[in-house]
Parts: sequence; structure tokens; C-alpha cells
Amino acid sequence: MRQIKLILTSLILIIFFGINTLMSGQKQKVILDCDLGGDIDDAFALALVIISPEFDVLGITLGHGLTDKRAQVACKMLYETGMEHIPVAVGRETVDVVGKDTHPARYRPQFYWAEGFSKVKPIEKPAADFIIEMLRKYPNEVILFTVGPVTNIGDVIRKDKDALKLAKHIYSMFGSFYLGYGSDPVPDAEWNVRADVSSAKLFADCGASITYAGLDITTFVKLEKDNRLKLLMRQSPLTNSLCGLYSLWGNETPTLFDVVAVSMVIWPELFATRPANVKVIDGGFTVIDESKEPNCEIGMSIRKEEFLNRIMERYLHQSFGRP
Repeated sequence: MRQIKLILTSLILIIFFGINTLMSGQKQKVILDCDLGGDIDDAFALALVIISPEFDVLGITLGHGLTDKRAQVACKMLYETGMEHIPVAVGRETVDVVGKDTHPARYRPQFYWAEGFSKVKPIEKPAADFIIEMLRKYPNEVILFTVGPVTNIGDVIRKDKDALKLAKHIYSMFGSFYLGYGSDPVPDAEWNVRADVSSAKLFADCGASITYAGLDITTFVKLEKDNRLKLLMRQSPLTNSLCGLYSLWGNETPTLFDVVAVSMVIWPELFATRPANVKVIDGGFTVIDESKEPNCEIGMSIRKEEFLNRIMERYLHQSFGRP
């Protein structure tokens, strides 16, 4: 009898500690909404999302411009890294600046990287519907990253005004509060806001839990030549994808705007934020109203060198690729 009791006690302890281990290692559910194929920083943000062990990636959604071409790039990048099980959902096609342009969206040079690729295809469900489905399936469990113009997010609000409130949190590369591009002390109309002002206004007023990674903390972060050479010499499926897209991007030194928003979840200790009340005005400017109760957090500072060290370590010290 004593031996049976000891066995039962051991089994209970194994089950108890096993459950605790599983719970402590539980991954954070995330969705990345981006405009991959425009500026190069979206590719680096997607790379960080898929290689980070902290994340359970529910899906990638593509918005703004030629969304089918953006999705093709995402599908190929996921395939090359052995992550094609992650769903890719396509948002509606738009012009370059919603509400102003009369010309169709441009074919971006990075689209050539995936032209003709068909081994993996997007799901049928539109991006906004996919986001709504995931938020309602996992209420208060999903972190949503938005690192492009927020057309898909605006469509979510138009279809289901309360869906975004079900997100655990939203981290958005969005806005310019005290600094503009290139650390200019005059704020700018930041691209992700200016590209679709009506959707940006809906987003800022949606009542969800949001942290903005604006130009105040993103415009400092440059991927300089020495780090670019390290990525080129690494010769892994992930780094080859990044280098191929970089070569088509057509500029020299990337600013990793979008990577900052993702990193705020992985390494919160690298950032300082503060509560603020943010609204979007015509022209795509983000304005802080100090007389009102806060409706978000905004990034105020970043430990730039440590940030660069940590993201480079992740890009270089990974073995993602097809088996």
C-alpha cells in the first residue's frame, strides 16, 4: 500500500510540474499586418516574427497597394524558411494614397523576387475577416502588430467595431509625435498614417489597447553596412531572402521602423513609453491632446545599440529553412 501511495504521489507531482512547465513556456499568439514589398523594413519585421520562439504566429495579413503581389512575397518567404503552415490573408487593393491618388498602385521592385511563385498560396478569407475571426476565437489572447498603412485595420472596424477591443494589445508602427523623419525636431505626416488617413482616424479612435512605435523611436534605427555584410555572408534561407529583397529595394541604408514595433513585445526593457491621447488629423498628422485622458501609449526612447545587437543575433543565429 505504501508503495502504491508513493507511485501515486510521484505521478501527481509529474503531472503538476508538467502542467506548470507547459504553461510557463506558452507562446504569445500574434498576427502581423504589413505592406511587405514596399520599404524593406517589413521583410525584416516578418523575419523577426517567424524566428522568435516567444510567438505563435496565427497569420500574416497584407494591406495597401497591390496586395496580391505583397502576399506572393510573404508566401515565398514563408516557404523558403519552412514556415508555410502560417496562413497568409490578402487585404483589398488600394491606390498609393487612399482618398487622393487617381493612379493605380505601383508595381514594386521587390515583387520580382516572388514573381511566378505558386508553391504556397494565400487563404481565401480576406485579411480583415481573418483578423476578426482570430480575435473572436481567442479573445484577449492575441497581440496584433500593424506595421503598414492601416487599411486592413480600418476595414476590421467598419465590419466589426468592437473586434479590436478583443486584442490583448496592439503594437503599431504609426505616427510622429515629437520627431519627424531623420530625427527632424518637427513632426511629419508619417507614411502609415498619411497613406490612408480615414482608416488611421478610425484606428486611433477605436478604443483598443494600443502602443505606438512612432518616428520618435524608429527613425534612429539604421542597418549599417557591417551588419548588412554579416547577413549576406550568413547564407541561410532566411538571410538569403532578406538580402535578395534588399538588393531589389534599390536604396542603401535601411531604417528598421517596423522591426521596432515587434521588438517592443520581445524586449520591453529596451523602451520607454508614456500614456497619451492621440488623434489623427487631416493630412496624416498625429496630434497629442494633453487635456484629455490617455487612449494609448507612445514610444519615447529606445536603447538603439542594444536593440541592433539583439536583432542581429536573432537573424544570424537561426537555422530556419526547408527540411
